[in-house]
Parts: sequence; C-alpha cells; structure tokens
Amino acid sequence: MAVNHFLDLSDAGGDAIAAMLADAQDRKAARAGWPKGKPDADAPLAGHVLAMIFEKNSTRTRASFDIAMRQLGGSALILDSGTSQLGRGESIADTARVLSRMADAIMIRTDDHVKAEELAHYASVPVINGLTDRSHPCQIVADLLTMVEQGKALPGLELAWLGDGNNVLHSILEAAGIFKFNVRVGTPQGYEPETEFVEMARAGGAQVTLTKNAAEAAEGADIVVTDTWVSMGQEHVHNKLAAMEPFRVDEKLMARAKPDARFLHCLPAHVGDEVSSGVFESPQSVVFDEAENRIHAQKSILLWCHGKL
Repeated sequence: MAVNHFLDLSDAGGDAIAAMLADAQDRKAARAGWPKGKPDADAPLAGHVLAMIFEKNSTRTRASFDIAMRQLGGSALILDSGTSQLGRGESIADTARVLSRMADAIMIRTDDHVKAEELAHYASVPVINGLTDRSHPCQIVADLLTMVEQGKALPGLELAWLGDGNNVLHSILEAAGIFKFNVRVGTPQGYEPETEFVEMARAGGAQVTLTKNAAEAAEGADIVVTDTWVSMGQEHVHNKLAAMEPFRVDEKLMARAKPDARFLHCLPAHVGDEVSSGVFESPQSVVFDEAENRIHAQKSILLWCHGKL
C-alpha cells in the first residue's frame, strides 16, 4: 500500500492542501477556549506515535508537532543526533526501518534534503519534512492558513519576498504554482532562489518576478514575507549581511505594499536586521498567528499522511 510522505507540497497536491486548510480552520475553531493539550473531540490519531528527528535546533517545529499530536489524541517522541545513534554513524536507512517498527510516522528536521528522501525511501510509515535546506513545506501550509484567515484569496494574490532566496521561499514558489498566486522576489545578486522552483511556479501559472530592487518587489503587495538573513550553519556572515541591508522590511518599504497588506516571518526574527521593530510590532504583522498556525496546519498534514483527510 502506498505511503503518504510529505517532503514537499507537490507530494500532496492542490486538492489535498486545500482540504488541509479547510480542516485546519474547522479544528482550530472547534477548540476555541480549550486548554492547549486537550485532545480534539474525535481524537483521530488516538494511540498513534510520531517519532521526531532533530538534527537542527527548533522551537516552533518541536513544540507544534508535539502539541499537534496531543490534540489529535496521539503522542510524540524526540530524537536528536546528540543523544541518538544517528550521531554515532547509524545509517538513515537503518534508522528508518527501526522507527517504522516503533512509530506510526516520522518527522525529520535536518540539513540535507537527501536525508529526508532516504528516510522516506526506507520507511514503511509516512515521513514528514520538518525543514531541510531545500524546502519547508509545513511552514508554508501554516502561512497559507494565515493568509486565508486574514481574508486573502490565494488565486491572484500578490506576494513579495525580501531577502535571501532560501528554503522557505522555495516552498512559497511551489505553493504559488499550485494556487496560482504571484511572487515578486527581491534578493541581492547571488542570493536568488533555485531556478527549479521558479520554473515550477511559472509552469503552474504563477507570475514570478525576480528583482534586485526591494521597492519594486514590495510595490502593491498583499503579503510581505521575509526570513532571517543568516540560516543556521552558514558562513561568510559579514558579506551576506552587507548584501542584505537594502532588503530590510522597514516602515518605508512596507508602505509600498497595499494598505491592508500583512507581514509574515517564519521566526525566529532578528529584529533590526531583516525587519524593523516598527513593522514587526505593527498591526500589519501576523507573525504570532502564523506561529500558532503551525499546530493547526500540521494536524491536518498528519491526518493526510495517515489517510484520514
């Protein structure tokens, strides 16, 4: 029987992601006022265990998947390279086969996307990409949920990205092709997104504009998105920071977007670098709604992976 892995948005496709968004909204609304750890009324994953592998530090991914499983009626266990045999050279293949005997799904947060692919190849249970250097699909389902909550229709939406052409942007571009919204990417020379994702978005019907002018990227945007300029483990920090300076989302740049535009950031934020305090703390900023929505989005991803959506 085929296993529903979620390594990139295209693994699920548009209809499934739309169903995830609808389910997430319904479950979130049904929980209003409840304690965070109380299971949903139907507890659809009662008795199920999610094994979580962390090779990169985490706050939101770790907390949100754990709480997501509790709310679905299941539980989660955590492994990291410092305290598991992965850190002593046990192969991804063997880890996948062992955890498939002990858990009902596996989430991995790692550096090299190939590790997630190898885990999925050898696992007999669903594998979820909690972040790799290639993409961050779980984050983008939460972002889409946040946009919809803010009254933004996805088809035809104008999204501006400012800063580094990284894994988060890759998944935004993938979503753009699926849901037919447009992306204006403002990056310094040499920090553009991978061509594969730009072409994927355009092939799906999205308009993608690549520019070295931050103001051009932000002009008339419905959604303005940025991310930390320096990801974990990156080198040559000083050169990169200097290149990124013109792409800081400050009040002047945000004013070029539509008056009802919203600001997103997957966090953690370095306020004063990629975003000014004025924008980060403004009414247009929905970054903490976005962070909470990691729980609700991932609940629906987990249900899809288990064939329950």
